Amino acid sequence: MNRFFALAGRIAAVAMVAGSISAFGGGSARFAQSFATTDDVEPVTLTARDIEASNQKAGAAYGALVAMWSAEFKRLGVRFAAPQLVRYRGGVRTPCGVMAPSNASYCWNSNTIYFDDVFVATQAKLAGRALGTDGDMTAIGIIAHEMGHAVAMQLGYRSRRSYENEAVADCLAGAFARQAQKDGSIEDGDIDEAFFGMAAAGDPTPEFTGDRRSDARLARLVARNSHGTREQRVQNFKDGLEGGGAACLEELR
Repeated sequence: MNRFFALAGRIAAVAMVAGSISAFGGGSARFAQSFATTDDVEPVTLTARDIEASNQKAGAAYGALVAMWSAEFKRLGVRFAAPQLVRYRGGVRTPCGVMAPSNASYCWNSNTIYFDDVFVATQAKLAGRALGTDGDMTAIGIIAHEMGHAVAMQLGYRSRRSYENEAVADCLAGAFARQAQKDGSIEDGDIDEAFFGMAAAGDPTPEFTGDRRSDARLARLVARNSHGTREQRVQNFKDGLEGGGAACLEELR
């Protein structure tokens, strides 16, 4: 797994926008966006076609996720309220507050998954270049993770600790990959892409200053927003991949 950590740890996207884009889709055919990495390697160029293809994959994954979790909830004797899937660019106001650029999140107040489609397409492109694949499972994993939050909350799971909520969502994304394997919809390289995406999204190491009060404040901030280290995120996804939803939540056993 170290290969994923080494590759993912080098990626820090820096966007240089060419052309104008509307907030919720469309976009100019001339649109292209470049993303540089910290290693001064060739930038990743993202085109409108890349984004369109990524959005199609996200939509297909959304449909599969809804079908999977609807069937699982039915087995439990309850109904799954499928969240909406809404893409945006540059930031958007939601019932859960302002969604920043380069992000994806589940909003409980509106039962909606919001995702910046440029950001999601970029993650796929970066993973594809690093692994020599199409990178699509890295993008799909983002949607599966946010759907995992919806599943967990609708089953009554919500922890005060950020990491515990995120660990469950990562695990449920792995459970989706497991189901995709059973359905025969997994392509060569998809699991590597999923692991790469989890590793790339691990929490950064906080840079403490040596000032006790400032460092304590930083530690609390990190804890409130923790998604887990690279190793933790990969392991949580792997738990779901190997054990299904039952490995993630007692309610699914």
